[in-house]
Amino acid sequence: MFQQIFLLILAFLFIMPSTYALEIEIKGGYQSATPIAIVPFSWGEGQQSPVDIAKIIRADLSRSGLFSPLKLNELPERPAYGDSIDFARWKSTAAEQLGVGAIKPVGKNKYEVTFQLLDIFSGQKVFSYRNTVDGKNLRRIAHQISDNIYEKLVQERGAFDTLIAYVVVNNNRDQKNRTYILAIADSDGFAEKVILKSKKPIMSPAWSPNGKRLAYVSFEKNRSVIYIQELKTGKRQVIAKFKGINSGPRWSPDGKRIAMTLSKDGNSEIYIMHLASGVLQRITNHYGIDTEAAWAPNGQSLVFTSDRGGKPQIYQVAVNKSGRAGHPKRITHEGNYNSRASFSPDGKELILVHRNNGNYRVAKLDMNSRQLKVLTRSKLDESPSFAPNGKLVLYATELHGRGILEAVIVDGSHSPQRLRVLSGDVREPAWSPYRSQ
Repeated sequence: MFQQIFLLILAFLFIMPSTYALEIEIKGGYQSATPIAIVPFSWGEGQQSPVDIAKIIRADLSRSGLFSPLKLNELPERPAYGDSIDFARWKSTAAEQLGVGAIKPVGKNKYEVTFQLLDIFSGQKVFSYRNTVDGKNLRRIAHQISDNIYEKLVQERGAFDTLIAYVVVNNNRDQKNRTYILAIADSDGFAEKVILKSKKPIMSPAWSPNGKRLAYVSFEKNRSVIYIQELKTGKRQVIAKFKGINSGPRWSPDGKRIAMTLSKDGNSEIYIMHLASGVLQRITNHYGIDTEAAWAPNGQSLVFTSDRGGKPQIYQVAVNKSGRAGHPKRITHEGNYNSRASFSPDGKELILVHRNNGNYRVAKLDMNSRQLKVLTRSKLDESPSFAPNGKLVLYATELHGRGILEAVIVDGSHSPQRLRVLSGDVREPAWSPYRSQ
């Protein structure tokens, strides 16, 4: 696996038809989850519901692992507003909080959405929400309501109103018909948008800090080239097409630099490109293979994978804006294979791929204690990516020889949730930063 990354031998030999939409499968329930009730929204009289907002909210909360929404047949009534709730009936349920809402048309493809979350036992309002939006934004409104619920009840920011990027490959065993898709979707896998389609491999999507651009590697010119693409306009530019390997782009926290792996000087090394000037800053200089750089949240250091000690391990190196780099220090010591590390948003942990009993699994490393904890039980995990609140990790794995995505709660307390292409394979996931309003 490690050698394949450096040689860029990524054949993506996975069989799939041309259906790319994702679906989520939650494997089992969460015994420690808090029961909560989300009532189906009231719709305008005689109107067809354009989006089932309550269903999206229930799915979001279930995926967090912290909440267990009541089933529809467990709801004693279906009020739309707080002043019409019979709290006595709700106290007989397992739920502690109750969410009610309504949606009504207020113009051509315009809808007013209202929502209230109430404490069942006190009858007090936890929060209320009102907004008027285009129909195309109703799914996003649902995710924003989920984020509000999460933040009010957990006292931490939610990450439902975010995006994921990933690569899908259509391989009909015919090299001429193979198609690679770079796509983005909502955090629940819906509302997919194709960013790039190519007959040549695409890999390593990376979000800019403002979530408006993607960097990625494409082989459409029959060699590895790093591009940056504006998501809104589709405009893109080449930032690295040097001789040899151009791979692994990762944005600095300020969005002004990109770390990458280049072999233009003969060996695979870590470089930083200053985007405004195009100036390259070489970070590593070693006969070993250095790759897969990722920034610390403060922008003052990088972690990367290197086999300079004989086996792939994670190293950290200090960097500064003037172009000077410190001496790399090895930070993983458990096991003989650790790769593809990235920092949690608070910088206190790393997520990485760790070889465990011959299996490649997602693990987290505490940056203070250096204690490593394996989070998954699968065999071929790759490309782990933190949610922007640091509570979930998205990664690629295989099921029956087919590529899928899974997400696991970072404390390892619950089974992974499965995002899968309805028919086919998906790889190289990257979770976006928070979206601007």
